[in-house]
Amino acid sequence: MRPLRDRVHDVIFQHDEPAERAFDVAVIVAILASVVVVMLDSVPSIAARWGATLLVAEWVLTVLFTVEYALRLWSSRDRVAYATSFFGVVDLLALLPTWIGLVFPAGRVLLVVRVLRVLRIFRILKLAQYVTEGATLIAALRASRYKITVFVTTVLLAVTIVGSLMYVIEGAPAGFTDIPTSVYWAIVTLTTVGYGDIAPLTPLGKALASALMVVGYGIIAVPTGIVTLELQRAAGRTEEVRRCAGCGATRHDADAAFCKYCGTGL
Repeated sequence: MRPLRDRVHDVIFQHDEPAERAFDVAVIVAILASVVVVMLDSVPSIAARWGATLLVAEWVLTVLFTVEYALRLWSSRDRVAYATSFFGVVDLLALLPTWIGLVFPAGRVLLVVRVLRVLRIFRILKLAQYVTEGATLIAALRASRYKITVFVTTVLLAVTIVGSLMYVIEGAPAGFTDIPTSVYWAIVTLTTVGYGDIAPLTPLGKALASALMVVGYGIIAVPTGIVTLELQRAAGRTEEVRRCAGCGATRHDADAAFCKYCGTGL
C-alpha cells in the first residue's frame, strides 16, 4: 500500500481521479461560501440579526482552511516551493485575516482575498485552451505596453493642464479649491464618469468642460484599439506556430500532437 503522505498528496494536488476532483470542488464551494459570509457580515442589518451565526460559520471555514493548508504543506514534496508559490501564498492569506482579526477586528475585511483561490479551477479543469488564450492576451498586452505608456502619459498631461486651467478659471467658489482637486475633476470628466461633486459655473469653464467631455469619448477608444490590434497580431502568431505542414490548417486544439484534418504531426 502506498504511504499515507503520497495518497494525501494525490487527493490534494492532483485532479484526475473522482476523489481528487470531489476534494477540489468541495474546496471551491467552501471558498465561495466564505466570501459570501464576509459580504453578508458587512451589511449592518444582516450582521445585527445573524452576526453570531456568521461568526460561527466563518470560524468553521477558517479551521477547515487551516487544516487544508497544513495538509498541503505536510504532503507537498517540496514544502518551501509550495509555501513560496503563488497558490501557497494565497492559501496562507486565506487564513491570516481571521486569526489576525482576534487582535485587529478590521483584519476580517481582508478575507475577501480568499476569492483568489478560485483561480485553482483553471488548474483543476486543466483548460488548455484557456491557458493558450491567456498567453495570447499577455503577449498582446506586452506588445502594446509602449503605446499604452505613451497614451497614459498624454492623458496625464492633458488632465493636468485642463485641471490647472479650471483652477484658474473657476477657483474655490465652484469647488476647485486647489490644483489636485481640479485634476481629479478633469480625470472624472475625461473618463465620462461624471460624479457631479464638482462642476464649473462660469461660461468659459463650462465650455472647457464640454470640450473635455467630447475629447473623452474619443480617448476611451484609443487603448481598446491598441490592444485589439495586438490581440489580432498575437493570435496570428499563435496560428502560425500551430499551422499544419501537411494541409496548412490552423484550427487545432492547444494540446494536439497531430493535425485533426490530415494526421500530420504538428
